[in-house]
Amino acid sequence: MSAARRCYACGSRETGLVARCSCGEALWLETDAASFEWDDVTDAPGMWRYESLLPVSPPDGLFEAAGGTPLVREPSLDAFAGARVHLKIEGGNPTGSFKDRGSALGLAALQAGDELDEAVDAVGTVSHGNMAISTSAYAAAAGLPCVVLVPEDIPESRLETISQFDPTVLRVAGDYGRLYERTLEIGPERNIAFLNSDVALRVEGQKTTALEICESFAPDAPDAIVVPTSSGGHFSGVWKALRELESAGVLADVPRLYAVQAAASAPIAEAYEQGANEVSRVERGETVAYSIGNPDPPSGTRALAAIDETDGAAVGLEDPEILEAQRTLAGEAGLSVEASSATALAGIRRLVDAGEIDASDDVVAVTTGTGLTDHLGSGSADLVDIEGLEERLAAFGDD
Repeated sequence: MSAARRCYACGSRETGLVARCSCGEALWLETDAASFEWDDVTDAPGMWRYESLLPVSPPDGLFEAAGGTPLVREPSLDAFAGARVHLKIEGGNPTGSFKDRGSALGLAALQAGDELDEAVDAVGTVSHGNMAISTSAYAAAAGLPCVVLVPEDIPESRLETISQFDPTVLRVAGDYGRLYERTLEIGPERNIAFLNSDVALRVEGQKTTALEICESFAPDAPDAIVVPTSSGGHFSGVWKALRELESAGVLADVPRLYAVQAAASAPIAEAYEQGANEVSRVERGETVAYSIGNPDPPSGTRALAAIDETDGAAVGLEDPEILEAQRTLAGEAGLSVEASSATALAGIRRLVDAGEIDASDDVVAVTTGTGLTDHLGSGSADLVDIEGLEERLAAFGDD
């Protein structure tokens, strides 16, 4: 499969480790899915069942365990949500979140090297949560050095959890929000592939969430898919999968896509409510759904395009709503999820109340991460200033 990147907005094509189009929007891998049929799905483990729609085959080991998570119909939640609830349980991934899909695909592609013209010396990510944990784990499995950039004030417990996979962890002083763009500039110069939240390789792996959902419903389709949304990368992957399945003619109806965010930091929801075509940065507020509190999502505008194309919506949820949904998932369905994941169930309830979702609709709530993450080992991290980051990364291979 071609490793060319294409812009969803203007159609431009690029190759190599380019993350963004000259028009400013994120790129994704170009996939020719027109001839795909459900019979093409193999008996390979996990997300690799869809190898005909992916750019690489899985290496052995941990990679094979990514994806393949349960989709369960959970009637006990219908009364709370107001619709027919199905749970996509992404906490079943090896490191406990959907991030494993993007990490597995990204590291498999980078390990393939010459096949994708993307041989690199190291892999990195900007994260202080699930993506940092996942990228570090798959880098260890791939035998590639890994650098993780975290904020200066990261809690010790998070640092310990990330450090168990033995990456190089750098606490960065300065505007942490600038790191996304900064690493995409520095990375290619230093031959470090930053698998940040919405880069093409990560989105390509994360699209398999929707491929699994739609296969489970085939030949029918769910009425709606509700996704906790931060950067817009996972949401973009879900949309990409639906586009591919639609082009192949194997999707009965295109599900409506709903992005759910924490109201304290909900730029996509605010843009949707205002009828805007682009997402603008907002002030970040405190929320229990910390991991999706992204005030400036790099693929926010792409998420808006997905919402518009699928007749969906976006909502921002208050902390009490999120916590009530989290308790309900545990008490009624026996499922422990992190607060950010609980926004999916809370979002369905709000969307039903708003008339966006009907009581008879089959709705998939993507519960993106487990609430059972353990804190293991001990960790340490050097402190660098963002202005000195390029010099520090230049020396990364010598550590």
